This record gives sequence, C-alpha cells and structure tokens, in this order.
Amino acid sequence: MLRRYLPKSLYARVTLIVVLPIFLTQAMVTYIFFARHWDLVTANMSENVAGQIAMVTRLYNKAETDAAREAVIVMALEDLHMRVRYEPEAPIPDNNLLAPFNVHNATLKRRLRHTLQQPYWLNTQSWPDDVEIRVYEGDGALVFFVDRDRVFATTGRIFLFWLIGTSILLGVVAIIFMRNQVRSILNLADAAAAFGRGRDAPNYRPSGATEVRKAGYAFIAMRERIKRHLEQRTAMLAGISHDLRTPLTRIKLALAMQPDSEDINDLRKDVAEMERMIGAYLDFARNEAAEEEPETFRLAELLNEIAGDARREGREIEVNAPAGVAIEARYSALKRAVSNLVSNALRYADHVWLGARRSDRYIEITVDDDGPGIDPAKYEEVFKPFTRLDEARNLSETGVGMGLTIVRDVARAHGGDVTLEKSDKGGLRATMRLPV
Repeated sequence: MLRRYLPKSLYARVTLIVVLPIFLTQAMVTYIFFARHWDLVTANMSENVAGQIAMVTRLYNKAETDAAREAVIVMALEDLHMRVRYEPEAPIPDNNLLAPFNVHNATLKRRLRHTLQQPYWLNTQSWPDDVEIRVYEGDGALVFFVDRDRVFATTGRIFLFWLIGTSILLGVVAIIFMRNQVRSILNLADAAAAFGRGRDAPNYRPSGATEVRKAGYAFIAMRERIKRHLEQRTAMLAGISHDLRTPLTRIKLALAMQPDSEDINDLRKDVAEMERMIGAYLDFARNEAAEEEPETFRLAELLNEIAGDARREGREIEVNAPAGVAIEARYSALKRAVSNLVSNALRYADHVWLGARRSDRYIEITVDDDGPGIDPAKYEEVFKPFTRLDEARNLSETGVGMGLTIVRDVARAHGGDVTLEKSDKGGLRATMRLPV
C-alpha cells in the first residue's frame, strides 16, 4: 500500500532519498534538544527562581518591622536581581495569564506549586522581558518581576531557527543538484523517444554523471548501428529489386514474341505478378530510405485530401476529423500509410468512414468500413510482409501483401502502431495510434 503513494518519477524519488534523511536527522536532533536538553535546563532555571521567590516570601513574612521588610526587598533586588514590591489589599486573580506559544509555562507552574505554600498568580504574557508572579501575603500580595531569561532558556528559539534554516538550505541545494543530474537522464530519454519516432536528434550530447554519460554514448553507438543496418537492408532490397527488372524485361520480350496459347498466357500472368512484387519491394525500400523531415500540419487537411482522391474515383467516403487537431509527422509517409488503409477498405466495402481524435498522449486515425471483415485470428498475420491469405482484405488481384506492412512500418517509425478490430459499422476498423 505504501508503494501506491510513493513518487513515480526518478527526480522525485532521488530527491526524496536525499532530502528525507536530512529532515529526519534535523527533526530527531530538534526533538532530543527540546525534549531533553532545553526542557531540563528550563526546569532547573524555573526551580531556582521558584526557590528564590519562596525564600524571599518567607523572609518577608518573618520580618517584624517595616524596615526589616524593606531590607528584604532591597536584598532581593541587589542579591537575587528580583524587583519586588508589596501591594496591600491586592486581590490575586483566579486564572493565570500565560503566553500562548510558551511551551514551558507548565514547567514553571509545576515548580512554583511544589515550592510555594501560599496561593500565587503567574503572568507570562503582559511583559515582553519579564515574568510577573504574585504571591498571597497577609492582606495583600508580594509582586515579583523576574527577567524572562532567568526563567526560560530563550536561546532555544535561535537554535530552532538555525535548524530549520540549515534544513531548508540543504534541501534546496540537494533539489537543485538532483535536478541537474536528472536532466541528463531526461535528455537521454527524449533523444531515445525522438529516435523511436523517426527523428535523428542530432543535437543530443551526453552529459551529467559518468554513468549517465556512459549510457548516452551507448545510445549513440546503438543509434548508428541501427541506421547502418537499415541503410544496408534498404540498399540490398532496392538493388535486388532493380537487378531483377533486367531479366524480367527480357522474359517479357520473349513472351511477347510467342504466339498466344494457354501456357503462354499463364506465363504472362506470372511475369505481371512478378512485376507487381518488384514494384512493392521498391516501394517498401523507398519508404525505408525516406529522408523526409517531420513537419507540423492539420490532420483534417490530410484526411480530406485522401478522401478527395477517393471521391474522384467515384467511391463513398466520409471524414470526421476536428479541424484544430495538429500533428508533427512526415507528411508524405503518413499520407501513404492512411491511403493504403483507405484503399484496402474500399476494395471490399461500399462505404468507408475516415476519422481522427486526439487524447492527452495519442492521436488516433481510424478507418471503418461496412465490408465482410477479417477473422480476428488473422489480425496480426495480415501485417506480415508478403502474406497472402485466401480471403485477405489486404490483397486484391493486383496486390502482393505489402500494403498493411508499409502502414505498420510508417506508424512504428513515428513511435506508434496499427491495430485491427471489428467495426461498429459492420466491417473492419483499422486504428493508427501515434504519440502526441
């Protein structure tokens, strides 16, 4: 249950690990100081003051003449540094007047109660530098004024402020330091995310601690290996497809010189199929090798352009996309991918619905149709390159099974993916989800 309430981000967790021990240590030191040292010192000081007040009260009570009583008052001032006066017929209030934020009022009250035999009244609120204590004596009261520093350990507040100040200072320094360290990790994460979306992130430079720099250099090396691998695969696929055109052209010329027959016509169909496959290979290679830079554009404009191309061919397609949704992507690649989904749906459906919506994290492009659909068990299989299903929707008589493969390749190059599911229109729904 505790894990549910702990911070999730690395910055918050590391800050908690560094800052929390500082505050716990300071809190423990503060508790020990106030609960042990400061309280003990204050108790001793209060006990001494209470004892002096009790002694002066007894001496004043035993004095038989006014001169002797005055001598006691003078002795209290000169030797005990207490200002004392006698107020005849002065009543003692029932309730003490105590400062609301003085935690040691109870300590002084307890010491006075144990030391004095007469009723007393305590005032720690009215005077900023003194504590007033009235002790019942005869028909009046002895009024004592004692310096507050003699009764309470007032330096404890300074120590408390010092502890709070140092805790805040150490916490701020730790937070700033950890933010600078975590920024390097975030930069690495942003570079990896950008590369996963098809962006090179050339401005990334490893920084921060040694371990973070090491991870950054490893990412750069991995990125270069992946780019080389893609370039080699694309060049090989393009080269093979291009080289096959020459013998294929010779075969076509040879078949054109032959008289029509059933066998010759079958061979011509096979050659035409091979041409379509080579064209699909080259299209796939061009998509892999595309150097188009991402740009920001309105998604509704792209979808309306695709729908307009379909309507010019006499097909029914309906677009439902908010005008304000913008996306950063490679325009030509995304148009080709969505066009493949639309063309695939139009082959087997009478009506197609093209839509888009945006959430906090993703932009979704959906293509719904009212066609026969696909067996759910084959949803993933149709994305495999050159897959030919008996009732596949991604293959027509002119298809070679690369349409959905290119769609998924484009989506994943942008950091997203494509999924298939049953549509509420009765046919199939293809959903392309791209990160914001």
